[in-house]
Parts: sequence; C-alpha cells; structure tokens
Amino acid sequence: MTSTSPTDRPDYAPDAEVVELCSELIRFDTTNYGNGKSNGERDAAEYVAAKLDEVGIGSTIYESEPGRASLVATWEGEDPTAEPLLVHGHLDVVPADPKDWKVDPFAGEIFDGCVWGRGAVDMKDFDAMVISVVRARQRAGVKPRRPVRLVFTADEEAGGLYGAQWLIKNHPETVSDCTEGIGEVGGFSVTMKDDLRLYLIETAEKGMNWMRLKARGTAGHGSMVNNDNAVTNLVEAVTRIGNHEWPLRLTPTVKEFLKTLEDVLGTELDPEDMTETLAKLGSFSRMFGATIRNTANPTMLSAGYKVNVIPGDAEAHVDGRFLPGYEDEFFATIDELLGDKVQRETVIEDIALETGYDGRLVEIMKSVLKAEDPQSRTAPLLMSGGTDAKSWSRLGVRCFGFVPLQLPPDLDFMGMFHGIDERVPTASLEFGSRVLDRFFSEA
Repeated sequence: MTSTSPTDRPDYAPDAEVVELCSELIRFDTTNYGNGKSNGERDAAEYVAAKLDEVGIGSTIYESEPGRASLVATWEGEDPTAEPLLVHGHLDVVPADPKDWKVDPFAGEIFDGCVWGRGAVDMKDFDAMVISVVRARQRAGVKPRRPVRLVFTADEEAGGLYGAQWLIKNHPETVSDCTEGIGEVGGFSVTMKDDLRLYLIETAEKGMNWMRLKARGTAGHGSMVNNDNAVTNLVEAVTRIGNHEWPLRLTPTVKEFLKTLEDVLGTELDPEDMTETLAKLGSFSRMFGATIRNTANPTMLSAGYKVNVIPGDAEAHVDGRFLPGYEDEFFATIDELLGDKVQRETVIEDIALETGYDGRLVEIMKSVLKAEDPQSRTAPLLMSGGTDAKSWSRLGVRCFGFVPLQLPPDLDFMGMFHGIDERVPTASLEFGSRVLDRFFSEA
C-alpha cells in the first residue's frame, strides 16, 4: 500500500486554502440554540456550494425548514463503479457569548498560530480541510480513487432532527449507496512521549437520552409546612442522579485502546483503577473518563414563579449517555434513582454505535497518518458524545471519526469543544489537509 501525494507538481498544494476557508466559515454565525431555534445554516451552505461550483462540482441544498440547510454533492472518482465514500461534516455550531471570549467568536481571527472562533474544532476545521483538498485536486485534475459523497449538514448540535435525521427520512437516496464514511471527531493526536503521538480513530459512540424530569407536588403558601414540595422532590432525585457512581464497563473499543496504551507506555494497566491511566492522558482524560461508564449529568432546573409560593410542579433536564450494549442498564438505574415522585420523558434520544477497529479503510488511515507523521501510532476511540454517524448508520453506513490533526502537546484540545476561546492551530489544519489528500488517493 502506497501513501503518496497525487502529483509532484510544485504548484499543487492541498493545504493552500485551508486556513482562509476555516476563517471564512467561522464568520457565518450558524448558531444552533436547540429545540428548533437556530440562526440557520443556509448562508454557509451556499458558501460551500459556491466553492465547489468554482471547481466544477455541482451540489444540491436541502431545507428541512426555512434556513435549515444541508448540502449534498458527488465528487467523481477514478473508478465510477466503486461504492461512494461518505464524507460528512456539519455547518451549525453551539452558542457563544462574546463577553467570555478574548476575540469575537464569529470573526474568524487568525493570530498566535491559530484560527479562533466558534466552530474552529467543532467542526468547521474539517469542513475547511475537505473543501481545500477537493478544490486543489479538482484544479490539478486529480480524482479520488472512488466517488466521494460530500454532505454538509444542519442541526447536528441538536441531534440532527433538521439535518441528518431529516435527510435519511426524506432523501435516503443521498447516502444509501454508501457503505463507509468518515466525519468527526477522531483523528487528532495525543502526545504520549517526545517521539510518539497517538492518533485516535473513532470507531464507537455512546448513545444519548436527553430527558426532562417532572415532579408534581402540592402548591401552597411559602410560609406554611409542606411535606409534598415539588421542588424538594425534584432536587432530591436530581441529586441522586448527579452523585451516582456508575460502574466501570469496558467495551471492545476501550479494551483495544487500553491494549495499545499498555504497549505505548510499556506498563500493565489496571482497568479497576484508572487514576494513574487518566493522569497520563492529559486533557483527553476528560473524554476517556466518560467512555468507561454510563453518565447522567443534570444540566437545567426550572420551578416556581414567586418566592412566597410553593409551586405545584418543577422540572429538570438531564444529559444521559450510555455505552454500546448498556442501554438497558442505564434506564433501569435512572428509574431506580428517580423514585416514585418524579417522572421522566425523553426530549431527544439516539443510538449507541460500535464498529470494529479493522478493515481496509482503517489500514489506510494508519498508513496516511504514518506518511505525514512518522512518529504516529493509532488506536480506536469511543466518543463520549454523538455525531451524525448515528443517522448514517441506520442506512448501513460504517462510520469512522477521522479529522486528522497533529496537535501541540500543551493544547487543551478537549477544552475547545463547546468551550470559550475555541481555536485550531493553522499548522494542524495544514497537516490534516495533507493527510486527507493522501487518504482520498487510496480510500
């Protein structure tokens, strides 16, 4: 298997536009507030369409609701009979409060060697890398090995109801001929030693259940004794959930990751005591710690309308995430913790995923990373969050997280996701473009 660039022409540079593209994409305020409330992705989708059209690739924009736009395009390959490869990214971003940031989160500023702004790592970096490579190869007349289905979606940050989920229900033909795909979140590096970087390829995701908890009680005057206070009933249940210590559960993906980690560190790891292991993983430990057990985090509380009135009802929201194979255990535990005074209802839910860390596509990912970074080593990743891969998998697409980024060892990359001062190093963007360029030649 070779890992060569498609052309030795001195004017060929798959990474030439990536920094500018990333900056320009960030300037589109595609904030997704959830519950169907959004600034909309239409302008960003039209921008992508124009960039593809400039190099001869037509696209179609689908709107699930006015302004909620997803784009689909086909990039022709050398072998037109081969099954298309799905390459997907989303255009929406989570909210950002400018007063918390060093810079305007939607200005796309470039300084200190980074592109700053909301979406820099989640996930307009990947969108920009893909567009940069596609444009460079089209201009050079170099096709990918097989057709590539480019999909840029709306609403991923709120579960994809107006994006990927809407597409598979209303236009399944857009991706139904694909059997493999890449998208967020894996492919980034974790520095383990001075001469070794571990690149994590996502092969699994936790399932999710965003739930609303409702407690009913007896309304009354705030000055009187009340033994059926809805707020008290709710808070007691929320406290039990928030403080619950979920048992350790090791999925096949995590077992393979730990096996690689043992080899890299040259030491045996104790799955029952992750304290030392987590300490070696730096900022990545926050994500990894959530991949070895189910989690349920209370995130919102609502009750009452006046300080001297005991309300008759109270509500809370909980972000629940369950490991592949442990969904039943998750819900049984939640219901036990809730007790008989609080009921739950699902707001948004989605499946857990897990595929093997094997096959031709995985070997190609390893190869192209090694070609650009000889100090690379790869391992599978179970992601604590979720992506549009959940939707595509319903149509039989085997999805991987592969956003190749060689990161500085001191960058708190995990803190960039939905965090303040989100940014991505320009060198990482350029690295990722070169890796993807090799990938498209072989995948």
